[in-house]
Amino acid sequence: MTTTEDAAADDGGHGAGAHVGYMQRKDDYLRRLRRIEGQARGLQRMVEEEAYCIDILTQVSATTRALQNVALGLVEEHLAHCVADAVATGGPEADAKVREASEAIARLVRS
Repeated sequence: MTTTEDAAADDGGHGAGAHVGYMQRKDDYLRRLRRIEGQARGLQRMVEEEAYCIDILTQVSATTRALQNVALGLVEEHLAHCVADAVATGGPEADAKVREASEAIARLVRS
């Protein structure tokens, strides 16, 4: 494989500098993920301080929901941009993008 092919394989085949569907909302996603990171640190603190189990579980549930909302947003963006563009173009890439999206959704449902 050439260096260009290596780079494409490493980034999921999008190519260096390729536009990804969530770019218009990137700052929003980063803000939400930073908040989730803070929630995870808070959970660690709660365990260190031996907080009540139900209080910890409540925070775990809130953190899980926040991550699921990020995931659902990313799936929506992927379908609206990456998959829709590939389907409009047609060919084997369209089939691959649809399969890739289906597999990602299946992983989310199983978790």
